[in-house]
Amino acid sequence: MPHAKLDRSEIFAKMPVRSAVLRQILPAIASQMTALIYNLADTYFVGRLDDPNQTAAVTVATAAFLMLTAISNLFGVGGASVISRLLGKERAQEAKKASAFSFWYALISAAVFSVIVTVMRDPILRLCGAKDEYIEFARGYAFYTLIIGAIPTVLTNVLANLVRSEGSAAAASIGVTIGCIINIVLDPIFILPWGFNMGAAGAGAATAISNFCGLAYFIVYMVKNRRTSVINLSIKGLAATEHAKDVLGIGFPSAIQYALTVVAVSAQMNFVSQYGGEAVAAVGITKKLDQLPLFFSIGIANGLLPLIGYNYAAGNLERTERAFRFGSMISLGFAVLCVMVYEIFAPDLARLFIENAKTVDYAASFLRRMVLAMPCMSVCYPLIVKFQAMGKAKASLIVSVLRKGVIDIPLYFLMDSLVPLYGCMWVQPIVDTVSLIAAVFINHAIIRELKKTESISSPSAE
Repeated sequence: MPHAKLDRSEIFAKMPVRSAVLRQILPAIASQMTALIYNLADTYFVGRLDDPNQTAAVTVATAAFLMLTAISNLFGVGGASVISRLLGKERAQEAKKASAFSFWYALISAAVFSVIVTVMRDPILRLCGAKDEYIEFARGYAFYTLIIGAIPTVLTNVLANLVRSEGSAAAASIGVTIGCIINIVLDPIFILPWGFNMGAAGAGAATAISNFCGLAYFIVYMVKNRRTSVINLSIKGLAATEHAKDVLGIGFPSAIQYALTVVAVSAQMNFVSQYGGEAVAAVGITKKLDQLPLFFSIGIANGLLPLIGYNYAAGNLERTERAFRFGSMISLGFAVLCVMVYEIFAPDLARLFIENAKTVDYAASFLRRMVLAMPCMSVCYPLIVKFQAMGKAKASLIVSVLRKGVIDIPLYFLMDSLVPLYGCMWVQPIVDTVSLIAAVFINHAIIRELKKTESISSPSAE
């Protein structure tokens, strides 16, 4: 245990800020980029069938799949924030209890979700925008990803966050990457005619198997490092509820953001589905492409979380701010580069996924509109995670709900009535811009209050 503690202290508290940030974010970015590739692989190989209905099926089922991300973040982000702050206060035994609680209640929640989808699969898919032409394909994809794969998907993501929270960013990245690589290898085998010829259902099966493999890696890692790691899988975690309020309070804004994303995406799908399977397939392709800057920003935010949480808890506000600013600059620069590439090469990028001319035209037009405010998102997302790392649940919740649910759903009705179909694609840029403005104001207020508290406490400390 002392050795692991020394490593965390060296990375989080002593290493030069830029070196510490890069050490944390580079593995996290790598794992997110690999995850992006495997997300793209599903759409790419299903698109090789040149059947817009199968691509549309994966698109609508993926909306429901976001609920698994919501559950993962409830316990993964919440648990990681609590663990990093406990480590900053040198309370390793309490961190163990928080990790065990996060693991077991994530497992139970995933199991309950799987049962709910088993009973209500068709109504859920209908709510996500599935139509008669492709609901059968969506059923197959959902069976493997939402029913069979619910528990391994959630636990793999939760454990990645928990492992990263104690400074083991590389180990977390390896676990995520293993699953992603397996998914990429299995996709063509399960989807295409020369393999098992399962189509959209094959994409779901490959995803489920890959997440089982990722989970197996983390279980082996936990067992191997049980003496040095604070990440604990003891069944006693079911009774270790003293950190439940903090874990759930911090994880809830992230979870609600993804839960509301399901609602927002479902609303968008219902508007777009009026215009046919090609339009729905085009939205699916667009959303896969605009995930590149999003996943990059998520990787940076995930890498920053334990670093910010540890230093904030240790009372080192200057190091906290310097780490955040450096990470955000990298995120912003990459997002700007992506926008430039997408605006220039939109049709060519869409054509990578499908040859259907109408779908390509839709996708290129959608992409050029939807990515315009990606630079806003690239700073807003790290700000949300910064609030979570600092234990500022209320601030995180306000910005999370602004990003998904409060503004976008009413805007879909307004924009679709003003500019049918294409108006829906302006909603995300508007929402991202408004959310960033709110997040910047909230962040400024938090920093001002912290500096005020420091100035008041300094004289007495002397």
